[in-house]
Amino acid sequence: MSIDASPGLAVRADIAARFERLPLSRWHVLVRVAIGMVTFFEAFDQLLIAYTLPELSREWGLTRSQGTLVLTVGSIGMLIGALFSGRMADRFGRVKVIAVCIGVTSVASLALAACTALEPFLLVRFVQGLAIGGEVPVAAAFIAEITRSFHRGRFVLLYELVFPAGLTVGALVAAWVVPAAGWRWMYVIAAVPGLLAFLIRRTVPESPRWLAESGRLEEAAVVMADIEAKVERATGRPLPPVPAAPAVPAAPEAGDAVGAVAANGSLATPKELAASGFTGLFTGRYLRRTQVIWTVWFCAYFVQYGITSWLPTIYRSEYGLTIGEALRYSTVTSVAGLVGCAVAAFTIDVLGRRRLIALALGLTAPLLITLAVLGGDSAPQLLLWTTLAATFFNAACISLYLYTPELYPTRMRAMGCAAGGAVNRLGVILGPVVVGAVYAGGADIFSAFVLLGCVALVGGLVVALFAEETANRPLEEISP
Repeated sequence: MSIDASPGLAVRADIAARFERLPLSRWHVLVRVAIGMVTFFEAFDQLLIAYTLPELSREWGLTRSQGTLVLTVGSIGMLIGALFSGRMADRFGRVKVIAVCIGVTSVASLALAACTALEPFLLVRFVQGLAIGGEVPVAAAFIAEITRSFHRGRFVLLYELVFPAGLTVGALVAAWVVPAAGWRWMYVIAAVPGLLAFLIRRTVPESPRWLAESGRLEEAAVVMADIEAKVERATGRPLPPVPAAPAVPAAPEAGDAVGAVAANGSLATPKELAASGFTGLFTGRYLRRTQVIWTVWFCAYFVQYGITSWLPTIYRSEYGLTIGEALRYSTVTSVAGLVGCAVAAFTIDVLGRRRLIALALGLTAPLLITLAVLGGDSAPQLLLWTTLAATFFNAACISLYLYTPELYPTRMRAMGCAAGGAVNRLGVILGPVVVGAVYAGGADIFSAFVLLGCVALVGGLVVALFAEETANRPLEEISP
């Protein structure tokens, strides 16, 4: 099969080439900041429950099983929201979905602040989870689509840093607000960013790659030209010439069994070229990619949330710390995770995606197992080992938001990100549940860290042995 020269494919190839020649500019930074503000506050909301749970438990007399339900119900919503939003974003556009999600999250925050009983709180938290789970993977797909291949890792991960930053600021604010004013004010504060929904719709353009893939060719060309004009004004000099557009394989016609040559010279089969939607994630080369990335999403987030969700409660119940002290200790771990994410952002283009993720998870495992062996004799000892581990597992987690969009073509990129996000929610749900089950069952809480270390090791080995490297390659070359 030959490369189709239809107008749609020509526009897609042209847009890919035009993005590759754009220098980093103030326009890129402004868009990254605008979307980053949304993701920042989604992160702020996401782990807020961990920092308000001790006071919720005291006020409503929650059992440990009920506490586990409070921690996980939002994650169940995030799992469903991720899958739903991926389909919507591939059908209706990235920016619309992002704006709707931040609006719903903010309204839900106000409703949570008004709750006076467990049952309505759980219902609203589930709805909020739908929105949080929907925004984060779609935003990752969007940022990847407006970025050229050279140093894409650093650019995208500097954007993704806003997520652990949101987690960290949430911890810092909670450490001050919850003891001083109560848990409800945390949710009132979290509702303020709803105004960002209007800012996003007015200032951030839709992805030209998605517009072209959706057949909106004239609109794609207009948006791309507007982006180029803004970049040219921002840099104050003419843009470089447009390089020769890479050949974009066409979808095969019925009965075509040959396939097409992708931009990187590899043979793209007819099934791969026609792959789209959820089922497309399991077609041809995408099957192995999906198996690998889902495994790593699950392992990384099982470990992260198995630890961070319970830390404030463990500090209080095991060591008798006050709520303020427990939150301050947890904040140190969050800050260390942010540092690990920053290191990942500046090294991932050099080390590569596979090596960095494998190394980060591989080093997490012995740190957690060491903590289990030592037994956590004191709060500072727990702080030391969980903080060291958080530096590494957070680096792995943030890198997945870069790596996943690179593994799928535009026609199913949001679905690929959303499906990965849904699988990470399984880890987010099961991590706290497993740790909570050990905790509620009366066993030594530190025995759970052996399991967490083993899960991290599995994730690291899967990446090292089976993952594909994507650093500094155009999206259309990686995923025809």
